[in-house]
Amino acid sequence: MTTALLTDQYELTMVDAALKDGTADRRCVFEVFTRRLPDGRRYGVAAGLGRFLTALTEFRFGDEEIGFLRDRGVIDAGTATWLADYRFSGDVRAYREGEVFFPNSPVLQIEGTFAEAVVLETLALSVFNADSAIASAAARMVSAADHRPLAEMGSRRTGEWNAVAAARAAYIAGFGATSNLEAGRTWGIPTMGTAAHAFTLLHDTEEQAFRSQLDALGDGTTLLVDTYDIEAAVATAVRLTEGRLGAVRIDSGDLPSVVAAVRAQLDGLGATATKITVTNDLDEYTIAALRAAPVDSYGVGTSVVSGSGHPAAGMVFKLVAHREDGGDWVPVAKKSADKASAGGRKEAGRRLRNGVATAEVVLTSGTVGPDERPLLVPVVEHGEVNPAFLGVAGVEAARKHHRQAKAELPADAERIGRGDPAIPTLVI
Repeated sequence: MTTALLTDQYELTMVDAALKDGTADRRCVFEVFTRRLPDGRRYGVAAGLGRFLTALTEFRFGDEEIGFLRDRGVIDAGTATWLADYRFSGDVRAYREGEVFFPNSPVLQIEGTFAEAVVLETLALSVFNADSAIASAAARMVSAADHRPLAEMGSRRTGEWNAVAAARAAYIAGFGATSNLEAGRTWGIPTMGTAAHAFTLLHDTEEQAFRSQLDALGDGTTLLVDTYDIEAAVATAVRLTEGRLGAVRIDSGDLPSVVAAVRAQLDGLGATATKITVTNDLDEYTIAALRAAPVDSYGVGTSVVSGSGHPAAGMVFKLVAHREDGGDWVPVAKKSADKASAGGRKEAGRRLRNGVATAEVVLTSGTVGPDERPLLVPVVEHGEVNPAFLGVAGVEAARKHHRQAKAELPADAERIGRGDPAIPTLVI
């Protein structure tokens, strides 16, 4: 399946015009960055690189796609011929997937001819804006959970393929599992799930439902105990398993008080090893509020797949430099009010002191200093994608890198309350 039409029309009308006026082959550099973080966010998490690179390898215009564009009058015959031979042949540098970012961080840098690079705008932004928003929200939830496991279970709250991408982004940011089986198959993410309220309601009694699930999945399963009366359900669950039940799940009520009561009941019945997992429209704030409660794990749905109120990361795709006919690079940038940006190809480094980040340094000239960790790495060279960033291995590498990058942040970056970015961005 081609990804070529995951594109806004104006990208192809620009290519059409540039081919006519002779600027299509002018060498250019485009960058993806955000001018600001969402209100209250202390940092962002760059996610989607592996998905973008996979989509780049599938960005091809076949007869069907070109026929559609011709029928709509989007392109002429000359542009159709150019598109038929399209293969990205340029270079891409990027922040490693899982890296943290700040305002004006050049998380993706694409160099190529104007025509071959500009058609990637919508593809890049649709992937990076969604995945980075989800990963950024997930990272906050991981901090709020304070080392307790989280599972992503928001498939029913977003589009079917968005759900797969969301599970991937949340896993990179530290979630431990997903309910989505396609995400497990495609990206190697651990999957989880047992039963919903419908299974209990199907049976004549709650005990029959519990017996059926235990027969199928064993005593180590998790029983949903809030369909009717929680106290009665817990008592039944412990009795049926003789105290060996793996966990109970609570999906409603005033969670701090309910969890405390269930923990006391389980311990009083001798089921001290039975764990408690909670769901029920959790976000980073409710997770933080449960920090003192005896919760063992969390299941998060709507808030993680929607970016917890910020469904897009605010990233933009801008031309920052082009090469003149004489060979010199010319920096270019918008100067419009509230949308001004710095021109020129950037270098970026994370300034560290004793292993702790103190600034994001974005250079419009020069190289990263000795006290700064370089952030941009080559991921595509002369059109060839580095396979290390793809597939299951790429996801695991991103998850590992995220832990390392997040560990460099100052302690107050973990605060859930509103605040400025954890470190300043210095554009030099």
